Amino acid sequence: MAEVTHTVPLASQVGGHAGVLTSEDGSLLIKPALPLEHKFYQSLTSDPAFAPLRPFTPKFLGTLKLEGQATEGDLGIEVAQVTDAGVQKESLVLENLSHPFSKPNILDIKLGTVLYDESASPEKIERMLKAARDTTSWESGVRLTGFQVYDNATGEPVNTPKSYGKTIKVSDLPDGIAKFFPVPSSESTSGIRVELLLPILKAFQEDITDIREAYASYEIRMVGGSLLLVYEGDSAKAEEGVKWMLEGDEEEEEEDDEEEEDDAKKKPGPPYTVKLIDFAHTRLVPGHGPDEGVLKGFDTVLSLLDGRIKQLESL
Repeated sequence: MAEVTHTVPLASQVGGHAGVLTSEDGSLLIKPALPLEHKFYQSLTSDPAFAPLRPFTPKFLGTLKLEGQATEGDLGIEVAQVTDAGVQKESLVLENLSHPFSKPNILDIKLGTVLYDESASPEKIERMLKAARDTTSWESGVRLTGFQVYDNATGEPVNTPKSYGKTIKVSDLPDGIAKFFPVPSSESTSGIRVELLLPILKAFQEDITDIREAYASYEIRMVGGSLLLVYEGDSAKAEEGVKWMLEGDEEEEEEDDEEEEDDAKKKPGPPYTVKLIDFAHTRLVPGHGPDEGVLKGFDTVLSLLDGRIKQLESL
């Protein structure tokens, strides 16, 4: 059971709008409950038709009202009263995807060629059309919204802001991916070793292929949604996670009659995660087919990962 008695701003936010908070222990993420996003998370949680997509989104734990009680979608996590002035009248409570990581390297990739929804004014539509054409979104279906990568020398994250993704061209995207997936060298003090990074990249590729397949089965429009990629920037932790990932978790430890809870070793988890996030402008569109702009974005991401894998395999 996790309680939210105090909140703090999300320190590792690399994209999206300001105002996202976390619980004091960092395990929960608290963001304003916009109507469409709230409705989408409700559908994800309750509608069996969304079961294939559910594993690829953050866990939805409920809504936080002024009195602070998680009122729906509750998965057994108690949300106690929140008194911080920064919390809005109603917020979504989600798992914080970066929390399990010691040094989370985080990339937010905005998906899609269309950056406006059907409720946008003519002026906003024109502005968003220009934004798509002036950035990589229109041609590739992706924009690198922002990312952070830990520096091994300082132990601190180095942030690449939104302005980077808004100014680069499609031909620069491979360089952007290489900046997010660096390896230590005489020129760089960031990144993890090639033998650790390669299996993580291939795991990202496999998972994103699965996400694309699931997403393609729905008649849905996701405007402003993102793929969030997180991987472990602490080499020792990454090594433990990669070993766990490659060996699998097949061995089930037999419990002795004497319980040795204090001595039990906590197994490392996967050294990465990737999820779809940000559904504030997501809606079902029955009869209109799959979202080709977002699917183009998935294909671009998969191609960029493939290119980085080949670069590293040639080292």
